[in-house]
Amino acid sequence: MIKPINVSTKLPDGREISIETGKLAKQADGSIVLTMGKTMILASTVSKKDAKDDVDFLPLSVDYQEKFASAGKIPGGFLKREGRLSDHEVLICRLVDRVLRPLFPSDYHSDTQVILNLISADKDVLPDALAALAASAALTVSDIPFNGPISEVRVVKSDGEFIVNPTPEQIDNSTLNLMVGASYENISMVEGESKEVSEDEIVEALKVAHDAIKSLCELQNDLLKKIKSEGNRDYSHEKSDEDLKKDIHDKTYEDLYKIAAKGISDRKKRGEAFSEVREKYLSSIDENDDFDDFLFKKYFHDVEKDAIRNAVLDKKIRLDGRKLDEIRPIWSEVDYLPNAHGSSVFTRGETQSLTSVTLGTKLDEQMIDGAMNSGYNKFILHYNFPGYSTGEVRPNRGAGRREIGHGNLALRALKNMLPSDEDNPYTIRIVSDILESNGSSSMATVCAGSLALMDAGVKIKKPVSGIAMGMISDSKSGKYAILSDILGDEDHLGDMDFKVTGTEDGITACQMDIKIDGLSYEILTEALIQAKEGRLHILKEMSKTMKSSRSDLKAHTPRSYKMSIPKDMIGAVIGPGGKIIQEIQKESGATVLVEEVEEHGVVNIFSSNQDDMDNAVERVKAIIALPEVGETYSGKVKTIKDFGAFIEFMPGKDGLLHISEIKWERVETMEGVLEEGEEIKVKLIEVDKRSGKFRLSRKALLPRPEKGDKK
Repeated sequence: MIKPINVSTKLPDGREISIETGKLAKQADGSIVLTMGKTMILASTVSKKDAKDDVDFLPLSVDYQEKFASAGKIPGGFLKREGRLSDHEVLICRLVDRVLRPLFPSDYHSDTQVILNLISADKDVLPDALAALAASAALTVSDIPFNGPISEVRVVKSDGEFIVNPTPEQIDNSTLNLMVGASYENISMVEGESKEVSEDEIVEALKVAHDAIKSLCELQNDLLKKIKSEGNRDYSHEKSDEDLKKDIHDKTYEDLYKIAAKGISDRKKRGEAFSEVREKYLSSIDENDDFDDFLFKKYFHDVEKDAIRNAVLDKKIRLDGRKLDEIRPIWSEVDYLPNAHGSSVFTRGETQSLTSVTLGTKLDEQMIDGAMNSGYNKFILHYNFPGYSTGEVRPNRGAGRREIGHGNLALRALKNMLPSDEDNPYTIRIVSDILESNGSSSMATVCAGSLALMDAGVKIKKPVSGIAMGMISDSKSGKYAILSDILGDEDHLGDMDFKVTGTEDGITACQMDIKIDGLSYEILTEALIQAKEGRLHILKEMSKTMKSSRSDLKAHTPRSYKMSIPKDMIGAVIGPGGKIIQEIQKESGATVLVEEVEEHGVVNIFSSNQDDMDNAVERVKAIIALPEVGETYSGKVKTIKDFGAFIEFMPGKDGLLHISEIKWERVETMEGVLEEGEEIKVKLIEVDKRSGKFRLSRKALLPRPEKGDKK
């Protein structure tokens, strides 16, 4: 009998997390099962023994998948099996990858895979906050070199209290929702959304999260002590040439430093200047020398990186000549696309987004079919990053993980500023196409999205802007520089990428990746304050183009009309098999949607033509109107029977006009008396108390003949 090794710990509220190894997936380099409540995640990891030639990075892949069986569900679609990862799963993959990747040794280059499967689901225990812990535990029990352990937790602020790994209900009632990843010593990843919270609240939440993460790191260390570990595997993935490294540094550093310190604003000219230094060195190499081009590229990049970073720290001058807190020039425009419901162009420096807003009906809602999540989404944001935005040739194979992640961040930034569902009947889709990119394209999407929503006439609560912050630091000297509105190169060469979005009154979303150890809360607070100043500056520039939403929708935008009806009238509006509602749409040209909400019905009518809208509204109102005995109605003959005719005297309401109620005179047969489609005046004379059927009369509207008149 297998005797697995198990450790457990408790969260501050008493809920237990346990980790087990030695029972499942034992042929992997490391595998564990993490359990909290009824949620179980199987995490396994495998890494090749050797690295490929001329690879100077870690080929790491993280795949998270929620098995439908874990929640007692069968997948939709024809194949009835799990397919490609959903956007929700991809976002969790990114959360795990971002916190794991910096913890591998910089010289470890073997293909490494981490697979996370949700094998049991608990609706009150969300797995996304446990996935990174499971991945770290699998790596910890393996022999793969890994400078962990790490963990992630979700922290929310609900009713003024911070809660770690909350329930879905607690998340719904929260003002702050952050996912935080960290080692025992340092925070390395943050992502989340909030309802205009302060910078101090963000920092306080990070402290609460880190305290919880420390206990989860200790849990993994306890597990490591219990297993018979032989330590990490030996590896040698990097060749070196110290003489070449020194020679490149001695001959290029000063020239590279001078270029970096010049602050050349033009990206192309700056790149050409660095290239000249590279070509100068290459031209000095004897063709007969056994020259390693791969090592040259690596060492030259390292020298270039050091020169740029030191120039910033020494001179407080950035690559493009800006001050540390200076924002690149901004211009924007709205109503750029004549046929879109809303559009904008937002340009900051060499980063540009063309964004459109489309307003649709309930039929356009996005259906969500996952193991843990199902239902409909009426706010969609798509981010596209084509190759030409950076001057590259790249095949278009659909959205990758980066596009999905950046789009989700922008969606989080904007969604809490949208009007409530009661005030917004539309399905909203935002599409951001990045036309140029040199840093912070996701933040350009936030700004462009905010402008496009206002251009569309969507009554957002407040405009939102976003800014990407960076940092360059030197642990030996203690020097550091916080950079506002970072370039692509500053992101690549820097120690931090911290994206912050918000209104003039507070933060709505943030995302942070830290590449160094030991970032203090004081420096983090300083970065947030500097980000606020930049965010407010960008909002001011945006206000020059548009300050608030248009007072009305554009002429070609579908108008909407929303009305509440009694619950028992829903069937009358829809009709048998949808007959009535189909007739209304066909005859009016409007789109009519009916749904049950709590204890009443809601009718949403959409039309780009006011006449069509009025027609549809009038017909629905007529259906829900209650017929009154004694009232006169203009009706249409629907069907003729031997005993009389059925008259549609109100939309969706038929009554019997008995043969005896057609005339005062006796009518022997219905032949030739009435024709189908004929319009006649009738009076409602009775509503049967038992059946609810309507009795109509025509003769009641005709003069009563005098006695003796036999006409």
